[in-house]
Amino acid sequence: MISLTDSQKIGMGLTGFGVFFLFFGMMLFFDKALLAIGNVLFVSGLSFVIGLERTFRFFFQRHKAKATGFFLGGVFVVLIGWPIVGVVLEIYGFFLLFRGFFPVAVGFIRRVPVLGSLLSLPGISTLVDKIGESNAMV
Repeated sequence: MISLTDSQKIGMGLTGFGVFFLFFGMMLFFDKALLAIGNVLFVSGLSFVIGLERTFRFFFQRHKAKATGFFLGGVFVVLIGWPIVGVVLEIYGFFLLFRGFFPVAVGFIRRVPVLGSLLSLPGISTLVDKIGESNAMV
């Protein structure tokens, strides 16, 4: 069993609420306030979970400058009031930042009983294989 510190537990809660507010904000036709709250909660929760120093090192590595610029730029654009443009920038930055984790996530999901069988379907399988291969090479 994994033991979490109190700050990591708080971070998990903040991150969960952030994802909820982001999802809910998109469901309510890109509501600016909900998306802004979701962004702030997600980024602060991430820093609570892995720590401020590791968060800073993750986002501000030289080879991730473009991805960080798009992600944090998207957060800023949402905060100033252009939610659709901001979310598009955030999504692009998110995929650039976390593309190294996609093959690991796909491998894990393939071992889950119901989800693994869904990923084995003909159309989905080729798409997931392309995502896993292209991200593993980069």
